[in-house]
Amino acid sequence: MKSEFFSGSFEPEIVFNLQEKNVESIPDATITQESFKIVVETKMSDWFYTDQLLRHLKSFSDEKYKVMITLAPELMKSEKKIEFEEHLKAYNATQTYPVMHVNTTFEEIIDAIRDVIDERDYEMQEVLDDYLNYCYNDKLIIVSDSWKRMRVQLAGTTFNFNVSENLYYDNIERGFSAHDYLGLYKEKSVRAVGKISAIITAVTTEDGIEYKAELGELSDNRKQQIRKAIEDGRNYGYVLSANRYFFVDKFYETDFKKITPRAPMGTRVFDLSQILETEQLPETPEIAELLKSKTWG
Repeated sequence: MKSEFFSGSFEPEIVFNLQEKNVESIPDATITQESFKIVVETKMSDWFYTDQLLRHLKSFSDEKYKVMITLAPELMKSEKKIEFEEHLKAYNATQTYPVMHVNTTFEEIIDAIRDVIDERDYEMQEVLDDYLNYCYNDKLIIVSDSWKRMRVQLAGTTFNFNVSENLYYDNIERGFSAHDYLGLYKEKSVRAVGKISAIITAVTTEDGIEYKAELGELSDNRKQQIRKAIEDGRNYGYVLSANRYFFVDKFYETDFKKITPRAPMGTRVFDLSQILETEQLPETPEIAELLKSKTWG
């Protein structure tokens, strides 16, 4: 809320001050926290009703910061949002502190949280991954726009193998939102991008490796590539006993530079249509070429 909607003016945490001057005295210390209240209405689709949302306004009192979040897998229809916000505008005219309406999706919340979590805050990164997995499994994230999404993964040690075999592997328990493109990060830049053609899980059991195709075809050649990846992983101390393998048609060289310090510690998802400023993506080789002139942070 602080970074996305209040431009830093909202401070939700307790603030400690020493020797804070006021008009007539200087106390040794002050401990303050600005009042705020967040009301959330959640639906499984765009089933929001203006009457219900207006009744929710009674949940607020005299808080300084008031936020109503309407949350669903998809955004509200524009006409419905306009109707509610017209009523909200009239309500706010009678209030000392207005209510802010934030209409968002589960995926947008995840993206916003990912932007503010420190990349080396491993505990929170794991919590976010768990939540992403939950949202993906319970269909709280709509996959219809996967065509424009590129998921970027760290691939320093295994980069050459990933590119030569046109595959990337990750722990089977790690969640992910749907995406059609995969980018490999190495040395402060996304160095390769490919379009996903298959996603296959491989779990080692007492009876051998059990394969399951989540996307695309489970061919003998892909099984052989997975076995090759398991063998290659041993060179780096990896035990690939339960992993998900992402196959791409081909990884193309690119140079999508990260201009801020520190390498990302986990997944990052980009909207290629926004980065490339187009409503229709070109073929993967051209995407790779265009990304060379773009940066991110």
